[in-house]
Amino acid sequence: MIACFDIGGSAVKYAAADAAGTLGPVRRVPTPLHDFDAFTDTLAVLAASAPAHGVAISLAGVIDPEDGRIQCANIPCIHGRTLAADLAARLKLPVWIVNDADSFALAEARAGAGRGHRQVFGLILGTGVGGGIVIDGQLLTGPGGFAGEWGHGPAAAHFAGEAMTAIPRFACGCGQSGCLDTVGGARGIERLHLALHGASADSVAIVSAWQAGDTRAARTVDCWADLLAGPLAMLVNTIGASILPVGGGLANSRALVALLDARVRARILRKTGAPLLVPAGCTVEPGLIGAAWLGLSSA
Repeated sequence: MIACFDIGGSAVKYAAADAAGTLGPVRRVPTPLHDFDAFTDTLAVLAASAPAHGVAISLAGVIDPEDGRIQCANIPCIHGRTLAADLAARLKLPVWIVNDADSFALAEARAGAGRGHRQVFGLILGTGVGGGIVIDGQLLTGPGGFAGEWGHGPAAAHFAGEAMTAIPRFACGCGQSGCLDTVGGARGIERLHLALHGASADSVAIVSAWQAGDTRAARTVDCWADLLAGPLAMLVNTIGASILPVGGGLANSRALVALLDARVRARILRKTGAPLLVPAGCTVEPGLIGAAWLGLSSA
């Protein structure tokens, strides 16, 4: 049995997973943000509710594989700590931690749209963009804990869309400019719309207007898809992914996913009539599912 946690800035979700990866009942409690003792006590109480051979955690953070320290902005009490070692000492169990994008990719590869595929790229189109790589059922990680972070680096095109519209080089939170993260997620599509039309609108409204035939929204979505399709095609060519399950808020629009899929497939070397970008299959608790498979494979 694995004690599985999906931890965010507002809630800790817990469920026990059996040897087949099946989750038990999900419990949800508030996340202690500023008190590490309260944080560890919360996890200890939940983990003790069922016998467990280890603890697997999915959260929005990056673990440095060299020293085990975590970078986690939305839970201040764990930022900078050797979290796995600290929790293992408190819980008297092995602890494995994965960031939420990697957890999503692992869930999709093992139990979602990526089942049966050797190379899976889990694609996040949320507030920003992110991803994770799973090869032969195993999560790929890199130095510094980074792999699959296709959203950063000055890769966004200077011109995009059918009319070859000039695209500003937006500043990114990582310190660079022109990152795909600045144009690819929900905030990105809103940023594009404002730059192109001088009008503010949220991403849901922009996508809805596009589907209703609004010409300004159509121009925004055209540029958005063009900006992302080239880099994603290069990613597919590089790692050989045969499926890209898509999660995050923008993935709620199947039409948007289908548009991006068509643009990517038109640019890759291996031509295929089958969709590459597909809506995620794990629509309920992907963080816990990913944590479960991390724990089972690690144990």
